[in-house]
Amino acid sequence: MGVPQAMAALRDKAALVRESLQKSQTITESMVSILGSFDHRLSSLETAMRPTQIRTHSIRRAHENIDKTLKAAEAILGRFDLTRKAEAKILRGPHEDLESYLEAIDQLRSNLQYFTTHKCFKSTSGIITHANNLLTKAISKLEDEFRNLLTNYSKVVEPDRLFDGLPDSLRPSATSPGKRNDSKKDSDNQKNSENAVYTPPTLIPPRVLPLLHNLAQQMVQAGHQQQLFRIYRDTRASVLEQSLRKLGVERLSKDDVQKMQWEVLEAKIGNWIHYMRIAVKLLFAGEKKICDQILAGIDSLRDQCYAEITANSVSVLLSFGEAIAKSKRSPEKLFVLLDMYEIMRELQSEIDYLFGTKSCTEMRESAQSLTKRLAQTAQETFGDFEEAVAKDATKTAVLDGTVHPLTSYVINYVKFLFDYKTTLEQLFQEFEESDTEAQLKTLTTRIMDALQTNLDGKSKQYKDPALTQLFLMNNMHYIVRSVRRSEAKDLLGDDWVQIHRRIVQQHANQYKRISWAKVLQCVTIQGVAPTGGGGILGGDSGSGISRAMVKDRFKNFNAQFEDLHMRQCQWNVPDSELRESLRLAVAEVLLPAYRSFHKRFGPMAESGKSPCKYIKYKPEDLERMLSEFFEGKTCVEQKR
Repeated sequence: MGVPQAMAALRDKAALVRESLQKSQTITESMVSILGSFDHRLSSLETAMRPTQIRTHSIRRAHENIDKTLKAAEAILGRFDLTRKAEAKILRGPHEDLESYLEAIDQLRSNLQYFTTHKCFKSTSGIITHANNLLTKAISKLEDEFRNLLTNYSKVVEPDRLFDGLPDSLRPSATSPGKRNDSKKDSDNQKNSENAVYTPPTLIPPRVLPLLHNLAQQMVQAGHQQQLFRIYRDTRASVLEQSLRKLGVERLSKDDVQKMQWEVLEAKIGNWIHYMRIAVKLLFAGEKKICDQILAGIDSLRDQCYAEITANSVSVLLSFGEAIAKSKRSPEKLFVLLDMYEIMRELQSEIDYLFGTKSCTEMRESAQSLTKRLAQTAQETFGDFEEAVAKDATKTAVLDGTVHPLTSYVINYVKFLFDYKTTLEQLFQEFEESDTEAQLKTLTTRIMDALQTNLDGKSKQYKDPALTQLFLMNNMHYIVRSVRRSEAKDLLGDDWVQIHRRIVQQHANQYKRISWAKVLQCVTIQGVAPTGGGGILGGDSGSGISRAMVKDRFKNFNAQFEDLHMRQCQWNVPDSELRESLRLAVAEVLLPAYRSFHKRFGPMAESGKSPCKYIKYKPEDLERMLSEFFEGKTCVEQKR
């Protein structure tokens, strides 16, 4: 095909395309025209339908508002119904069904809060006023119910119930509370006492406690804290004080204490120790337990309540201790002071726990102050006792030379001190941190020294120097023997014991020398020997002794021995071992000398006139008579 033909074909195709484009343009314009007419029609339709749409929306909103109003009305009516039911329960009072009554109060509070926040209709203020008045009445009845419940179930605790809460070893049947034991408990018993289980009495039945707690919570929510405080404090404080009075607790002043006879006062102190243990471990502990349960969640009110409930009772108990600590000191009070100090130390941890809050600070500090005061008074009494021993001016002499009452009193005193060794060590630590055992040793040594000094002075009252030595021997032996048999030996040491045993022996030797020297001289052979002829006796030195001189020797011996026998049978060596030892010591010197003299010179006296006048005793007679020495017999008993 040639070029012209190709061009012609191309032109045909171009014409065809142009024609197609023109048709498409025409169609497009037609569609635009049609669509434009649709838009115009839709706009007209929308304009026509707008009023209908507006009416439909308004109707829908009206329906929604009606639903909301119906629901609100239903809720309000429900609140009215709940208020009516709550009012009915409240008007009936809490006696029939306390739990329901408390639920009604909660419901009334909820309704009141609802109407307070929904003040959208005219009668709201009237409803709120009515609900508040009703709530006030409800809380008033609640107070009455709280008071009645607390009063009805708060009973005075009988002493027997309190005793049942004590460990067996501390019950009155085991140890009378009015009397202090003569021998203190040892360390094991003390440890058992500290670890003993105490069972506080049930002050209010457990089933009532939750009800009282709920009532208390309602009163606090209503702003009636002060009313709750007064009701609880007055009721429980009265019952606690009555329980203690029934037990025997009484308020005594320093003047009351000063006027009492010692036996009466000692019994009251023993009772006080018992009362303190019962009060702290049983009554105060039980009181704190129910206070914590009833007033749980009301911390400030709870602590203040407990403090004021127990304040007067604590004051009564501690005031007696203070009166004793401040009263006139005397040696016999030392051990009851130590007993009182000991119980305060024993109860210290419980007191710190029970009265550990800020509200109880005064009571806690008062207890600590009493403990310190008792320790101080006891320490001062030690000094008084030492001085009293040194200055004891008792003129009543023990005529038979036996152990002086002062000696037995002081030794028993020291023994008691060692029964309180642990307590004394605690007491010493109240004032200084040092070696408490060394302090106790120093104290004991000073008392022993004061006693020995006083006994030395008392021994000078005897006109017979032999009796002086016997008196000192008896008393020193009693001291040494007592120390050896007590805990004091471990503290004073073996050296102290050995030194004082030698002192006992020295006094025994002095007694023998003073009493028997002259008697022994009568029967001493040294320097006396018979010579030949004429009845003349001569000595080793050549000097002689006549029959008259022998008779005189026997006569003097008889007189002196009889005098000693008469007097010294009235003297007393109360310790049987010491008595036998002293007799044996005398016999070992006297009998061999007499036996030898009697054998050698007896025949000379017997060969004269009235030999029985001079040789009155055989050695066996002397031995028998020596066994009668130091028995403390009276003259009448000797004649019998």
